[in-house]
Amino acid sequence: MDDIACLPRRGGGWLYLANWLDACSRKVVGWDVRETMPEDLVSEALRRALVVPPPVGLIVCSDQGSQYTATCFRNLQASNSATQSMSRRGNCYDNAQAEPFWSQLKTELLDGGSFPSLE
Repeated sequence: MDDIACLPRRGGGWLYLANWLDACSRKVVGWDVRETMPEDLVSEALRRALVVPPPVGLIVCSDQGSQYTATCFRNLQASNSATQSMSRRGNCYDNAQAEPFWSQLKTELLDGGSFPSLE
């Protein structure tokens, strides 16, 4: 499952972190961070997750953001025989399993602070 978090940047602005979590192990298997939120933010994170060949029947869970409906993202899924799972509009449970990760990251790592830069 994937989600994108906006992380505070020192001096103002945001950094955008996309990550893919393995639903069984709850480990981060792919991620990408950028100063903007282009369509390929989630695609690059998924490419990194797919470095280890996925099992047959891979299901990719996401919300309905434009990054997840973009042609490049859908092509990447198709080329890896992955099936996309996406709830209907108004159903906020698409990425519910990813929320504890973000909460822990923001609470323990940031502790109210910010990142100095993209690096």
